[in-house]
Amino acid sequence: MLAEVNIASILQGIPLAALAIDANQRVSVMNAEAVSLLGEGLTDRHYITVLRQPALLDAVEAALATRLTQISQFIVNESTQDVLYKVSCAPIHENLTLLCFEDQSDREHVSQMRRDFVANVSHELKTPLTALLGFIETLNTSARADASARERFLEIMEREAQRMNRLVSDLLSLSQVEAVERMRPNEVVDVSRLLQETATTLAPVAEARGVRLHVVNADRLVKMAGDKDQLRQVFINLIENAIKYGGPNNEVSVTLSDIRYQTPLRCEGIAISVVDKGPGIDALDIPRLTERFYRIDSHRSREMGGTGLGLAIVKHIVSRHRGVLKIDSAVGKGSEFKIILPI
Repeated sequence: MLAEVNIASILQGIPLAALAIDANQRVSVMNAEAVSLLGEGLTDRHYITVLRQPALLDAVEAALATRLTQISQFIVNESTQDVLYKVSCAPIHENLTLLCFEDQSDREHVSQMRRDFVANVSHELKTPLTALLGFIETLNTSARADASARERFLEIMEREAQRMNRLVSDLLSLSQVEAVERMRPNEVVDVSRLLQETATTLAPVAEARGVRLHVVNADRLVKMAGDKDQLRQVFINLIENAIKYGGPNNEVSVTLSDIRYQTPLRCEGIAISVVDKGPGIDALDIPRLTERFYRIDSHRSREMGGTGLGLAIVKHIVSRHRGVLKIDSAVGKGSEFKIILPI
């Protein structure tokens, strides 16, 4: 009885779901995490009726027979998704075998994100590469002597090569931003001047689409600690997106707020808001906009020269500056992308 009390106390101190199986192959002790995972009222029952999953049952049987540690898996469904547990079956006494359930969900999620990222990059590069290879083959064969076809094909090839170049550049930018995300920048940046410079740079892009670009309240000195090049990249991405996706013959306003207490940051800060009067974004899409390669309209985004990485880069840069990115939009009512940064 004393041994059981000691084992029960030990199991309660383990920060994982854990249970012990006795010499009669019955569950003798469960900690609170194991009860939460498997259910109540399971002690003194045969382990087969408690665990039920064949792979895990085989591992427990092998551990009981050989007295050697076995590793298996246990899968449960939580909130419409499967959660994977790594289960260690370890004999700890001649009469007891300990099972510990280690949640692998985060690790599996990271692995899945990595696989998705590689698949997306491969897909994004494969399309222009396939086009380039096809046109090169055509130019070397049937279109070798056709000057007009050659000129047309070369224009398309240049466009596809530029698309690949933009993608590689954005991938490098994303990698560089992630590498320094935990290192807070300490360069002094004049945000108002940087906004004005960015607007001047993008004025020809706005003019070409008939978009009226207004910069509001950026005529006074506002300085903060930051990375000038990265902040410029944020402003370019947000303003250029508003110009491109807000629709032609429209209006885009860029507003720099006064320095004041910012509730999301719980400190003094500024807000830079980019507003367009375009078609807006469905509420279901907004939470996913900063995911890598997520596009609301893939075809239109590619036509506009988008890589699907711009807002992911913005999110990481804002995070490095200890700021917050907020997106407010509704279908038919335009969009507002706001970054809030500490001073």
